[in-house]
Amino acid sequence: MFQARAEAVGALRPHWQHFPHGADIGVRGIGPTLAAAFEQAALAMTAVVTDPAGVVPREAVDVQCEAPDNEMLLVDWLNALVLEMAARHMLFARFEVNLEGHRLHGTAWGETVDPARHQPAVEIKGATYTELRVREDESDRWLAQCVVDV
Repeated sequence: MFQARAEAVGALRPHWQHFPHGADIGVRGIGPTLAAAFEQAALAMTAVVTDPAGVVPREAVDVQCEAPDNEMLLVDWLNALVLEMAARHMLFARFEVNLEGHRLHGTAWGETVDPARHQPAVEIKGATYTELRVREDESDRWLAQCVVDV
């Protein structure tokens, strides 16, 4: 698991973090917008598997989700990415999210997994509702987090 890049960025810039949770791993995205927080949560999920800096964003994959609220939308977004990773045997290193209400259109850029180069640490089974939170804090930053099952 790779450590958050928070030290290298200002507190208001988008960044991601991991947080401990038993045998699983918490992923957290933080950003100035809800979309940026979702993008960073996806990047944190990639960082559970491998160092995102080692993934080349060669191929774009479109993802669309719709949910009744932001929390469910985060879980749907991350699970859609898990499905794409498994079905296409890919890892993603760059994400763009556009939100219209509780509809998400996202693009993930990545490449086919190269076990020798990426050295995947674990396989993510899915995003869960455990410690699920999507909210804006007192500093006008958005936080999007949940635990992923590994």
